[in-house]
Amino acid sequence: MSSKNKALSSIIICVIIWGFSFISTKITVQVFPPMSLGLLRFAVALIVMFIIKIKFAPGEKLRVRDIPLLSAAGLTGVTLYFFFENNGVFLVSASEASIAISSIPALIMIADFISGKIARNAHGRERADGAPAADGTSAAGGTHAAGVRQWFGCFISIAGVWLVAGVSFAVSGSILGYVYMTGAALSWVAYSLLTRPLFKNCSRIYIVFWQTAAGFICFIPFSIHEIPLWGKADAQVIIHLLFLGILCSAVGYWLYARAMENLGVSGCGIFLNLVPVITAIAGFFMLGDRLSSLQILGAALVISGVYLAIWKKKT
Repeated sequence: MSSKNKALSSIIICVIIWGFSFISTKITVQVFPPMSLGLLRFAVALIVMFIIKIKFAPGEKLRVRDIPLLSAAGLTGVTLYFFFENNGVFLVSASEASIAISSIPALIMIADFISGKIARNAHGRERADGAPAADGTSAAGGTHAAGVRQWFGCFISIAGVWLVAGVSFAVSGSILGYVYMTGAALSWVAYSLLTRPLFKNCSRIYIVFWQTAAGFICFIPFSIHEIPLWGKADAQVIIHLLFLGILCSAVGYWLYARAMENLGVSGCGIFLNLVPVITAIAGFFMLGDRLSSLQILGAALVISGVYLAIWKKKT
């Protein structure tokens, strides 16, 4: 299997796992307050990543020069993202949350374009990830036609998300909930851009392990005051917590890093709009939610938009 196909397989598996995470978060956040849930979730993830690192990358030690980027990425992509998302999901419906998250691909593409333009101005005709472009185009934008196609695909997928999630969309009245979800989207954009430079000298296991460690440490001061608010966790809550920690965090972040190394920041970002589709399908099978014809049309638009955004004409 080629590296491109491995990356595509990784991001597809990743978004399938993350599609189920909204349901698990909605269940567990009723027992553990938002930041405590983040702390427990990434405590589980850190244990899993430590075992994986000991087995596959035991000799890769933390380098001082990597600490600023690893810490910043862990803070934005782990602590701040889940601070905003967990609080947002607690205050608004899953449909409203997924619509807010659908803005991430467009925000990533804008940030990727700006950062790529800055990089080209500073270093000449160069790719946004630092490697020279063989064809004279940038990774952030590619050819003009490819760039237009990517943007068109992005907005088609966003429209699809609105159809998938908007069918049951009901304004909750919680303005703070919308602010939280906007913060989550911006945090993920920052995480994506901060992680990209690390691929030059670091393995995926190294990146994800130390980002997880940094994010977990940053959760601690936010979680201390929530301990008296913890509820009683039954077997169902524990299972959902383990799912969030092992699959959504440890495995999910590793798969996303694996995909981002090959597909780039924008290429991976567009796939995130598949998450609400997976969530709707999961709700159909797990919660007995109905799937209307409009939602099915929306799912088709999301898939078509993602395909259009990543499709490249073969020579």
